[in-house]
Amino acid sequence: MNNPRLALLLGPALLAVASTTSLAEERSPEPLSKPQLDAKIAYCKTCHGLDGQGFRGAYAMPRLAGQQTEYLEDQLHAFMERRRLHPLMQNVARALNPATLSAIAAHFKELNPKPLVGPAASKGLIAAGKKLYDEGVPDKQIPACASCHGSEAKGDGATPRLAGQLREYTVQTLANWNKERGQDPAKPDASTIMLPIAQGLSHEEAVAVAAYLGSLD
Repeated sequence: MNNPRLALLLGPALLAVASTTSLAEERSPEPLSKPQLDAKIAYCKTCHGLDGQGFRGAYAMPRLAGQQTEYLEDQLHAFMERRRLHPLMQNVARALNPATLSAIAAHFKELNPKPLVGPAASKGLIAAGKKLYDEGVPDKQIPACASCHGSEAKGDGATPRLAGQLREYTVQTLANWNKERGQDPAKPDASTIMLPIAQGLSHEEAVAVAAYLGSLD
């Protein structure tokens, strides 16, 4: 199955499978066999695309291809511990033992196809996004995105790659930051760094920087 819409419609069934698998893996922390690992990766690609390029739809699925391994591992742990909320990903993450989680993150890091092509953004919007990415918004004390994510937006370690990310996903993530990230005050994580930035950007600014990032390889 490689249809994200169908995956969402079948959400309860997918959650049941994930929960059942979780119990089996918790009893066996050993690395999965290659066929078992391939099955896990195929499950991820149901929503994130065969090449990990993401999916455009009513609710955008993020591009995972080329993403930093450490960042992917951190986010899966955040889902597992409910520090980051998502109705499907919390149960999917719980179905992964440490060795499997690391292997999946490494797999997607090695994928780096061309970004998923969507409706073209205007040159003016991309240029405005690049300026914001490179310089921030001084009047709002918003730092340059490049200061953490790098001049090419490819991230490093726990800092995520943003280059080639789906515009729709970037915009919706920034808009919903405080509703999805850092949800356990007792366990603050790196998401707290982005909270004032996400909240400080206007919708128009978020759309511009998302257009620039989506234009990058």
